[in-house]
Amino acid sequence: MNDSLLDVMRNRRSVREFLPQPIEDRTVTRLMTAASWAPTAGNAQPWFFYVIRDEYMLRKLADAALGQVFLARAPMVIVACADLDKAKAAYKERGESLYCIQDTAAATQNLLLMAHALGLGACWVGAFDEASVTSLLYLPKQHRPVALVPVGWPAKIPADPGRLELNRIFSELD
Repeated sequence: MNDSLLDVMRNRRSVREFLPQPIEDRTVTRLMTAASWAPTAGNAQPWFFYVIRDEYMLRKLADAALGQVFLARAPMVIVACADLDKAKAAYKERGESLYCIQDTAAATQNLLLMAHALGLGACWVGAFDEASVTSLLYLPKQHRPVALVPVGWPAKIPADPGRLELNRIFSELD
């Protein structure tokens, strides 16, 4: 049995301290490729990602993220958006209200795992003012921001946060 994927999952951390080293374009391509291979309802792939590297925009995103200044200290932030139009075309209201959020979340997880596998640090940020992010980035109405993901070379790796015992998180029903 190969545990390398489980090791990546176990060792990934929410990194909030970054070195000031830029991320190469080919690395961004690898991150986006990983995101694109996430499972998706009906293969609708209802997501779109914005890569932000501009220092002014990073500061404004940190403001929109309720003052989480570590976003501005990352060399880039990836804004993961659900594409509401794609989802609605595939699955009507349920696609727009649920599936696209689930699909974009799965893509974000793939992105986080790939970042860790490449030696990068990243953090899933869900606490932000959605209207502010939409306005700041001039997002089209069909792109709903779901996550902000600062990505960079880690300056500090957080300690293992621990996990609940398995018997506390599932049961088997007969």
